[in-house]
Amino acid sequence: MERTFGNVEGSASVDGVILGVDTHLDLHVAVALDQLGRRLGELTVPSTTRGYEKLLRWAEGFGSVGCAGIEGTSSFGAGLSCHLKAAGVSVVEIERPKRRHLRRHLRRNGKSDPIDAEAAARAVLAGEAIGEPKSGDGEVEMIRVLRSARQSAVNFRSQAANQLQALLVMAAEDLRHRLRELPTKELVATCARLHPGDDPDNIETATRFALRSVARCHQTLSEEITELDAQLKRLVADVGPGLISLPAIGTHHAATLLVVAGDNPQRLRSEASFASLCGVSPVEASSGKVVRRRLNRGGNRDANRAVLMICVVRMGSDKRTREYVARRTAEGKSKWEIMRCLKRYIAREVYRILLFSTTTKPPPIQAVSRVLEADIA
Repeated sequence: MERTFGNVEGSASVDGVILGVDTHLDLHVAVALDQLGRRLGELTVPSTTRGYEKLLRWAEGFGSVGCAGIEGTSSFGAGLSCHLKAAGVSVVEIERPKRRHLRRHLRRNGKSDPIDAEAAARAVLAGEAIGEPKSGDGEVEMIRVLRSARQSAVNFRSQAANQLQALLVMAAEDLRHRLRELPTKELVATCARLHPGDDPDNIETATRFALRSVARCHQTLSEEITELDAQLKRLVADVGPGLISLPAIGTHHAATLLVVAGDNPQRLRSEASFASLCGVSPVEASSGKVVRRRLNRGGNRDANRAVLMICVVRMGSDKRTREYVARRTAEGKSKWEIMRCLKRYIAREVYRILLFSTTTKPPPIQAVSRVLEADIA
């Protein structure tokens, strides 16, 4: 039976031993505290299955383990998080300290792995760390790794296209005159068909050899991207059919939003928390008689960009959104204020679809649309 810790809304009531872990590539440093915040011990273990088992046995030597606060549960701490959850220990995500808070912490306490591990444990004890980490064990994790590979391939392909243009600048005049006006797709195809020979013996043949090599690399990357797109389309259609059925949400935007929420979107306990995660929740900036809200510059920037692009497309093509924009414009709202409102509504719509996707019988999309229309009205 899984052990629980206190109240998820921030209560400091924690039962059992509290672990704080500072994770690294090869080693993890853990500090154990009791319920009163007294330091029980410190341990460094390798980031292997045996190291995780040793850490758990060591912590259980002080008593029942109530909770573990881990920084980087989706990176260096992923293996430890899975091991502890399989053993029935509650795991919470520890956020990296903000830069201004980190400077204050360094001046006061210094910097070391044990200090960071103890700070993680005390954040759990104080109720400051209540975020449930992504489970990372389902189809959304598959989408994440494929999307990461695709992004790398797209970046490398862009570099290859830029490299072709750079090589042409110093190419022989006849070759440059023949190739410089071609669009990228035709340029790649033409350069890939060059026949410079196996052993370049002058600048011109060496340039042709380089152009052919870079062009063929561009073609290989394009094939990989096409293959990855097919896999992503299949997975997104299986995991989030409700998302891609919404206006202006295609495969890649849906993949971005699914990855942000994770395989367990129910960990986001309200639509406001999802909006904050996407950086579309308004931030209070009131003072005295001035009551206003400003743009939120936090959150996941990939998700924020996806929501922004969905908003822009809907403002130009979706009838319901255009009517909303016209109504708010008549009320005196600026374009940017209207877009901030729309981004918040889009986050609300997406959150409801994500929650419905985790149920056994999701409601029809028309029901969600009616709810959203009532919200916007």
